[in-house]
Amino acid sequence: MKPIIRDIDHVVIRAANPEALKRFYCDALGCESEKDQPELGLTQLRAGRALIDLLAVGGPLDRAQSGAPGTGRNMDHLCLRVENYDPARLRVHLEAHGATLGEEGRRYGAEGYGPSLYLFDPEGNMVELKGPPETLA
Repeated sequence: MKPIIRDIDHVVIRAANPEALKRFYCDALGCESEKDQPELGLTQLRAGRALIDLLAVGGPLDRAQSGAPGTGRNMDHLCLRVENYDPARLRVHLEAHGATLGEEGRRYGAEGYGPSLYLFDPEGNMVELKGPPETLA
């Protein structure tokens, strides 16, 4: 039987400095800390209906075969759909939190074409902030 996919449940990011990434994803992007399990090297952040898991490199759950941060990644980017999409205000906010900003453009996503902005977190992972689709804008 073919599975029926509804949403993305979670994304796992291997982190050299999980605490710095936690601050960035919570303070800059509005995630909320949901569950800290330091004994496992795992921090889980709420991102809307999904989770972003920060996995400490070298921690009990880490798998070295997944590749170390900064040495070639197996995740191109994480896309977060945001309601309050205002690129000028987002840029100011994100720069204040140390984000490296990338391209802004019109891109296709789960809800169709709409505006988006690329940025990079403190460990160089690319994140896309996706605004409302054109049909709902």
